[in-house]
Amino acid sequence: MQMETNRRHVLATLSSAAATLIGETAFAQEPPPEVTTIRLTKTPGICIAPQYVAEALLKIEGFRDIQYVEVPLDVVHRSAGTDKIDINMGFIASFVAELDLDAPITLLGGVHAGCFELFGTKRVSAIRDLKGKTVAVPALGSAHHLFTASMAAHVGLDAKRDINFVTYPVDESAQLIAEEKVDALMGFPPVPQELREKQVGQVIVDSRLDRPWSQYFCCMVAANREFARTHPVAAKRALRAILKATNFCAAEPEQAARLVAAQGYPYNYALQTMNEIHYARWRDYDAEDTVRFYALRLREAGMIKSIPSKIIAQAADWRFFNELKRELKGG
Repeated sequence: MQMETNRRHVLATLSSAAATLIGETAFAQEPPPEVTTIRLTKTPGICIAPQYVAEALLKIEGFRDIQYVEVPLDVVHRSAGTDKIDINMGFIASFVAELDLDAPITLLGGVHAGCFELFGTKRVSAIRDLKGKTVAVPALGSAHHLFTASMAAHVGLDAKRDINFVTYPVDESAQLIAEEKVDALMGFPPVPQELREKQVGQVIVDSRLDRPWSQYFCCMVAANREFARTHPVAAKRALRAILKATNFCAAEPEQAARLVAAQGYPYNYALQTMNEIHYARWRDYDAEDTVRFYALRLREAGMIKSIPSKIIAQAADWRFFNELKRELKGG
């Protein structure tokens, strides 16, 4: 109980500091949000940091009740299309997979490029080496599964036929690759940091650095379609809070890392992630090109049926993102 009280105190204190450092200017030129409650997913992973750093900024934007809702890992992206969640960050390929199933989701903009890393044992030194190998993922259809399948499709492999996917919890997968009982796994922070520190496996692909993955957004912001349609001011204000939080992760990595550590992650891994991910470069990437790229890879992998133009036409609304690129240019 004392630990939880301390955690809340640290989070509240640092959230206040974050708000002060980023700025508390009211956006008088805009009306207040149509609703004062906003619900986001409590998504696991350090790279999702802007979603948590944004808590104080959401308050500045006029939201009084900010809720982080627990949802199972395998439905984090799908939840954006339900009446339980208003807006949340997530891996773009997973949003594309849900949109292929006609999930009522609107894509609003991008946050950062790569955070996933593909680790392999000594039996795997390139993506093509995954043919005939065993890859651990938390669940079929998970972000880990979709990203691995996308990478396989990009080099001409058929993930369904050529790769043996097995499902294990993330912690168990890390142990299995250490024991070389699986050949590879895809992970996002803090898993890569843990594996590197323990000198387990080798990095086959680092989506922060390796093309073509490093050229596109990894995590993007999506909203419940009805929420975005009926509450456009709230949607823009929420997106602005997340993008300003992204700037904060780049400008104040130590404080951002403490906010993330308050969510239960090791501070050293959180700080390493703040310094490694290119949070400051979110203006440099093209949201629509990202959707097109991943939709093509997933279609090649047989994971979706929709063509990219259909997904973009039905689900993308970049108006607020483009406005905020200009508005936050000096932020």
